[in-house]
Amino acid sequence: MRAWIVYTLVRVGIFVAILALLLLLLGPQWWWIAAIAAALMAVAISFLALDRLRTAAAEQLAAARAARGAGDDERAEDVD
Repeated sequence: MRAWIVYTLVRVGIFVAILALLLLLLGPQWWWIAAIAAALMAVAISFLALDRLRTAAAEQLAAARAARGAGDDERAEDVD
C-alpha cells in the first residue's frame, strides 16, 4: 500500500479515537470542544510519533513528481 494512504489513515484513526474518547468523557453537548481538542492532539501525536510514515509518504510523493517530469512552468522558471 502506498505510504501516503497509510499515513492518512493512521492520522484519521488517531483523530477518531481521541474524538470518541473525549466525547465519552465530556458528553455530546461539548462536541465542538472535543473536535478541536482531538484535532490538536492528533496533529501533535502524528508530528511526534509518525516521523517514519511521514518521511516515507513525502519520499513517495517526491518520486512520483520527479517521474512525471518537469512541466512547462518549471522549465521556464529554471532557465537562467
